[in-house]
Amino acid sequence: MPRGLMTTPTSVLLRATPLPSLLAWAGLAHAQGVPAPEVPDAAKSLAFAHAQVVDAPEVPDAIKVQPGEKVLLRARASGVQIYVCGTGTDGKPQWTLKAPQADLLDDQGAVIGHHSAGPSWQHRDGSTVNGKATAHVDAPDRDSIPWLLIAATSHSGKGVLASITSVQRINTHGGQPPAPSGCTSSGTGRRVREARVPYRADYYFYVAGAN
Repeated sequence: MPRGLMTTPTSVLLRATPLPSLLAWAGLAHAQGVPAPEVPDAAKSLAFAHAQVVDAPEVPDAIKVQPGEKVLLRARASGVQIYVCGTGTDGKPQWTLKAPQADLLDDQGAVIGHHSAGPSWQHRDGSTVNGKATAHVDAPDRDSIPWLLIAATSHSGKGVLASITSVQRINTHGGQPPAPSGCTSSGTGRRVREARVPYRADYYFYVAGAN
């Protein structure tokens, strides 16, 4: 057994060792034939996120994050914006957003999580962040949904999303509701209750004081 490799209790190592170092230590132990504690999936995900170098995007001032916040994770969303048909204050049919429903993808196109009503984002490591939109700007393409700044309001789990403070939605494509006339089906006048409009977007997840 390499000297000093397993002299510290596992629980202490897991708490005290930086995540990238912990992963490297576990790999070294395996290579030398020494048992090492399994690194939890949440820790692996968080270490991977810290290892990524993602610059903050250039965005309009209205949706910039607070000074000191840094990008921890970028994900590309592919899914739908779900609208329901109701009645506006003028008594006419009107589409209202019900929820987004999208996969979150990494740069290689692998699914790393999901986006749903709340708004809420769930990472595959089990962590979740919920938020509330605080600012928006129109997308350059008027057929696309607005760009947003979202403040985190609650979290769950211990992975990548557990410490997120802000989220930006930018580079949107599609997702706008159908024309109001689409609230009724042609010929019968019967309401079409739901519309699922494809959209894509980039989501940037920020933490306060991240290195």
